[in-house]
Amino acid sequence: METSRVGKRGTIVVPAKLRERFGLKEGTLLIAEEQGGGILLRPAVAVPVERYTDERKAEFLLNNAVDVEDYAQAVKEVRKLALSPRKIRHRRPA
Repeated sequence: METSRVGKRGTIVVPAKLRERFGLKEGTLLIAEEQGGGILLRPAVAVPVERYTDERKAEFLLNNAVDVEDYAQAVKEVRKLALSPRKIRHRRPA
C-alpha cells in the first residue's frame, strides 16, 4: 500500500506499480465511485458515438424497407425529415 496526495485541482498520483499493472497511461479515462466508505477508481471504456445526418437516416429507412407497405411508411418518415425520397440513393423493394 502506498500513500498519495490530492493536488490543488483534485489530481491524484497513482503509484507507478499500479499504473503499470492496470495499463494506466497519461490520458486514460477513469471512473471514480463511492464504495464502502472509500473511493474506487477503475479504468473506463469510451465508445465513440456515431452521429448520422438526416440524409443517412433517410437512406437507412428506405433501404431497409422489406415490402411495398414498409417502403410507403419509410417514404413518410423521410418526408418528415424534410427530404425528398427521390434524392436519396436507395433501392425500392420488389
